[in-house]
Amino acid sequence: MMNRTIWRKAAVLLLVPVLLLSVLAYRSDNNFFEISKNLDIFATLFREVNTYYVDEIKPAELIKTGIDAMLESLDPYTNYITEADIESYRFQTTGKYGGIGALIRKVGDDVVIAEPYKGFPADKAGLRAGDRLVEVDGKSTKGKSVEDVSKILKGTPGTEVKVTIQRPNEKQPFVRTLVREEVKVSSVPYAGLVDGNIGYVRLTQFTENCSQEVASAIRKLQEKTPLSGLILDLRGNPGGLLHEAVNVSNLFIEKGQEIVSTRGKVKEWDKVYNTLQNALEPTLPLAVLINRSSASASEIVSGVMQDYDRGIILGQKTFGKGLVQTTRQLSYGTQLKVTTAHYYTPSGRCIQAINYAQRNPDGSVGKIPDSLKNAFKTRAGRIVYDGGGIDPDIVVEERELQPITVSLLSKNLIFDYATLFHQQHASIPPSAEFHLTDEQYNQFVLWLRDKEYDYTTKSEEKLREFRDMVKKEAYWDAISEHYTALEKEMSHDKEKDLIKFKDEIREFLEQEIALRYYYQDGRIEASLSSDPVVQKAKETLRDPAAYRKILQASN
Repeated sequence: MMNRTIWRKAAVLLLVPVLLLSVLAYRSDNNFFEISKNLDIFATLFREVNTYYVDEIKPAELIKTGIDAMLESLDPYTNYITEADIESYRFQTTGKYGGIGALIRKVGDDVVIAEPYKGFPADKAGLRAGDRLVEVDGKSTKGKSVEDVSKILKGTPGTEVKVTIQRPNEKQPFVRTLVREEVKVSSVPYAGLVDGNIGYVRLTQFTENCSQEVASAIRKLQEKTPLSGLILDLRGNPGGLLHEAVNVSNLFIEKGQEIVSTRGKVKEWDKVYNTLQNALEPTLPLAVLINRSSASASEIVSGVMQDYDRGIILGQKTFGKGLVQTTRQLSYGTQLKVTTAHYYTPSGRCIQAINYAQRNPDGSVGKIPDSLKNAFKTRAGRIVYDGGGIDPDIVVEERELQPITVSLLSKNLIFDYATLFHQQHASIPPSAEFHLTDEQYNQFVLWLRDKEYDYTTKSEEKLREFRDMVKKEAYWDAISEHYTALEKEMSHDKEKDLIKFKDEIREFLEQEIALRYYYQDGRIEASLSSDPVVQKAKETLRDPAAYRKILQASN
């Protein structure tokens, strides 16, 4: 009886999209029979599985698996959004959600506060980075994922959530009852001056009204001192709202200029987006920072600045996402985020990677053969290319971290020591001025002595590869003694590496400590003096001749 009830409900749910899709399909491409036939096959297959499968099935989960697999065959950005996931999707587009205002992270089996947002419930209740969430509303967090705990912490603004906290180095846990608020995470976590009168603005997402946040940040910097240049940091920015990419571009591009055009299957939706307002800073020397995680709207802004020769682009090639998504409402509170168009920068190029499968491990665009690229020209006549991301005018490769640094970060040892440091020191200098003394760094080294962490250096990796090859080719007996001696000589010493790579490790430790006292903007400010891309941007903006030369076509 239960199976029949489930099937009747499922049949009703299936019938509605079948009818709607059939009508739409017939109207758009007269492919009525093919679509209706395959939907009928799907419905009958589901009925048979539901009736005869040996174990009880969960219809909603089974259908979602089918939907996800179907959409995965299209492109990585067309997604089905369940009613339960709407809150997370809303946060991606608006930067708002109902909750306690804190980032959480997994440390072993525990879930801990990674960063409380300034002025929101977690911060107002005195919660700190490093605090372990023992229980949320009476439910243990032991072994639960970050996603599981996050869903419990989020909720309607005005409602309460009770958390039990265990603070490091304190014996007794304590309980706090927090009142959830609408949390608005700023898309501009930091804006400040670098090198006297060069402005720096970091934009992390293209959420609703982010262009106003960028404009406000620039105005405040101009009030402090007349700017000689501006650095707009789009590194790690995954994109967001298309119209906000247009609005941010409009801050630097004069009124009436084309910013981006979109073209897709539904021709009525094709559109050209022009600037509508007078530019806030139409002539201020500009440096835009990008990397492999700068995607979508970030690529529109950096591509526009490049096409109009409005500013220099520094960093690494961008992600390569030249697609536009539209959200379509479905039944029962669900939504479909569907790719509806390609976008094109003013020069006419689409930066979408030609093949979705040709990607780096981080998802960014892989190597595109020159033969598959098309050349375009900027307003000044510089040559730029399509087919896979925005190429920077000045390439500054990302720094590759030492294995010991990666290990200390991944094992949360830098995070844990920053928590301890915060408990032992009531205050530190402003984050831009804060630096650990040699004595303080040595205390960190001593603290690490009984901690577990290990790593393999690149030279050790290569040596082991050599050993395996020698054994395979049967030369091992002849060189085994020499190999053992060399291996012993090369074997890394943790304490020696802590001193050898002291500058790099100390940078990350200082940034994590600055976060404890000055929140996210403190961490960013502490990182700028050692950031090679920021340093190169400052250097170029300080040299007007070099800046102008980059923006001119070569003869």
